[in-house]
Amino acid sequence: MAIMEKKRVALFFLILFFIPLTAQCQPVRVVERPGPDRPGPEHPGPPVRPGDLKVLQLEMSPDPVREGQGVSFVAAVENLSRNPVKVSLFIKDRDEVVTVVHELFLRPGHNRALFPQTNYRFSRQEHCFTMVVDIERTIQAIDLVKGFCARKIPQGWTLAGVRVGPLFVEDLDMTPDPVRPGQEIKFRVRLRNDGISLRADLRIHDRDQIVARLNDIMIPRGRSEYLFPLTRYAFQRLDHCFTVIVDVERTPHRADSAKEFCAQPAGWTLTP
Repeated sequence: MAIMEKKRVALFFLILFFIPLTAQCQPVRVVERPGPDRPGPEHPGPPVRPGDLKVLQLEMSPDPVREGQGVSFVAAVENLSRNPVKVSLFIKDRDEVVTVVHELFLRPGHNRALFPQTNYRFSRQEHCFTMVVDIERTIQAIDLVKGFCARKIPQGWTLAGVRVGPLFVEDLDMTPDPVRPGQEIKFRVRLRNDGISLRADLRIHDRDQIVARLNDIMIPRGRSEYLFPLTRYAFQRLDHCFTVIVDVERTPHRADSAKEFCAQPAGWTLTP
């Protein structure tokens, strides 16, 4: 009995000795507090703003769509921030809402937005769409990488890319000619469009500098003539050679020409 009692006492002291050692060997859990670089309840991170969103692509189905036919839209939206956000996204044609999707969750990076089908009525020659976002009751237009316009073709309306040209500059002149330094000038361009009719910006360039421009004009198939508003362009070099640029949906296309249109330094004239 005495031996058994000694064993129990020894076991008791052994347990008392090892329990503290075991507790000391347990890994220490480090609790990280939220901060500016570590989002948490107190520091949720910077909010997503409308300027952080960009529409990369807009498609509709069916395409082309006929008058009176139901149509649905799909948009590729990029979230440039590092945070996800829940939004309502509207497609608008001028001041009219075409369709809207609510409770859309946009993760950082590329997202696909599916809009419900709509019976929106297509009637004009061209319908150009914009996109508006509602983030926590902050409503603002968001940037589009290009214009998304549904144009009328014989089969209905299509968002498919516009086939541009061929385009030719048949003539380019200016008034007065010759022009003196500091004098206001008016340019005239005679353009031939051998492709489909299109809506575009028309610009006259001297190297990388814009000399004159006309915004949002129709360029029909065939020949047409355009008068540019007065400009006070500074002639300084000996070689001012002009090119004509047709900008369609933010994509510039240079119009071909059979000859160069260069202002000669003798008073600066385009007359040969």
